[in-house]
Amino acid sequence: MITLYTWGTPNGRKVSIMLEECGLPYAVQPVDITREQQFAPDFLAINPNNKIPAIVDREGPGGQPLSLFESGAILIYLAEKCGRFLPAAGPERYAVLQWLMFQMGGIGPIFGQTHHFLRFAPAPVPYAIERFRTETARLYGVLEGQLQRQTYVAGDYSIADMAIYPWVSRHEWQGIDLADYPQVARWAALVGERPAVRRGMEVPA
Repeated sequence: MITLYTWGTPNGRKVSIMLEECGLPYAVQPVDITREQQFAPDFLAINPNNKIPAIVDREGPGGQPLSLFESGAILIYLAEKCGRFLPAAGPERYAVLQWLMFQMGGIGPIFGQTHHFLRFAPAPVPYAIERFRTETARLYGVLEGQLQRQTYVAGDYSIADMAIYPWVSRHEWQGIDLADYPQVARWAALVGERPAVRRGMEVPA
């Protein structure tokens, strides 16, 4: 059994989507970041970086318990555990990994800052708003160009799509109109129709 420590954020939903797609049994332990539960000692013992998500797999490698944090690392681990959504070798594997890293290094940090300065900053910071909205639009443009060439981000449906989708699902938070990015809109609708994605996006209840 896997325990997922999570909250209703894009990073948390990446992992709940993957668990639903793999059909792995898991239990949800909500970590309410609005009440700073991520700083609780029992959670810090699992993730010293005090961020969600994290997992504890009681049937990890060699049958030993495994504690893991960082959503990208968790997605790779789960893909290898269930043998799906990440090719085992070859160019196809590295295509998925490069687009996963595109999310981890670009989309996640930049969209997250856009969310912060547009919705949560105590006072408007025009320079920051312009900087992060401009970069957000650029990243959408990169994604649009990639999706003009293929149905999913890295070829077949993969952990790269699962990583990116929860961030794109909040496009309105970023001041983005998906009508400006028709291929991203097409892809988001396609991914969002998957039953496992729908279930994963509702975690935690």
